[in-house]
Formats: sequence, structure tokens, C-alpha cells
Amino acid sequence: MRNSDLDRVVEIEVASSPSPWSRHVFADELARDFAHVVVVRELEGGPPLAFLNFWSVADEIHILNVATHPSHRCQGHASALLAHAVARARRTHARVLTLEVRRSNQGAQSLYRRFGFRVIGVRAAYYADNQEDALVMLLDVV
Repeated sequence: MRNSDLDRVVEIEVASSPSPWSRHVFADELARDFAHVVVVRELEGGPPLAFLNFWSVADEIHILNVATHPSHRCQGHASALLAHAVARARRTHARVLTLEVRRSNQGAQSLYRRFGFRVIGVRAAYYADNQEDALVMLLDVV
């Protein structure tokens, strides 16, 4: 992701999340050494269609956010981004990938399970917008 992609990424985020991150939060992510925001584009130089934000810390990769523009959903973009994160984990010898997902987000849970993620815990009232629980999911990379 480039700074010039910020507006489009925020647009995707606003269309995808009940409690969207701000432009400032994404700009902060771009400035962190351990943070990575990758995007899917239809054409080189075109606008992002989907994005994935993850942190790579020590021997773990933590997925913070993944979203696809509503007009480009169900085309495999989120799967491609998740595959990218798993490949990076293997390449960098990360031990695990972790994430939190809303208990109500069955579509995302299904995607993560297809990649081999499993539920390892619950964070009660994790989401500030509605106090919804988050399922903590983990994928062993080895």
C-alpha cells in the first residue's frame, strides 16, 4: 500500500466495518516498521480493491484487518490476501498467525477455517461499538 491509496482503503473500510478505522490509523500503520498493509489491485497502479493489515512481531503474525470493496466481494481477493500472509509467515519462519473476528461474522470465520485457523479463545465484549465478543483464532504455521 502507498500513501496515495489511503483514501480508497478508508473507503473500503467504511463500507466494510461497523466501527471503521480512520485515515489517521491507516497512516500510522504505514509508518510502523512491524506493520504491513497489502492491497489487491485489478491493474498495476489501479485503485485497491481489497486490503490486509498485519503485524509481524518476533515469531508471530497478527492479522488486524482485512476487507474487500463491496463491488468486488466474492472474487477471491480476501483469500489471496490471506494466502499472502500465510506465505510470508512461512518465509519468515513465523510460528503462528493470529486474529480476532466478530462472533457474528460467519463469512470471515468460514474463510479463516478454510485456511486452517481454529478458535482458541473468546475476548468478551471486545468490540466497543456493540460489545460483541471476538473469537480468537490461530493458525499453526509449521
